[in-house]
Amino acid sequence: MKTLHLLIKGKVQGVFYRVSARDKAVELGLKGWVKNTADGNVEALVSGNEEKVDQFVSWCWEGPSRASVAAVETKETEDEAGEEFKIIR
Repeated sequence: MKTLHLLIKGKVQGVFYRVSARDKAVELGLKGWVKNTADGNVEALVSGNEEKVDQFVSWCWEGPSRASVAAVETKETEDEAGEEFKIIR
């Protein structure tokens, strides 16, 4: 089991990034959350099988087609991911 906190920077708000990230996480069987930050970034907590978490991080570098990702910062954490993957508004 691997749990990561992510900060995704670039043109990532207003491009369906959160919805696409949730869909990808659900597809991979991951738990956690995704939300917009006040400064225009997207923040996420993702937990699950190490290989699947790594696949999610790789996806985060691409994002949905209208996104332009400049950076994906990751940090391992012990935070609780919850029972599903959800969008926090």
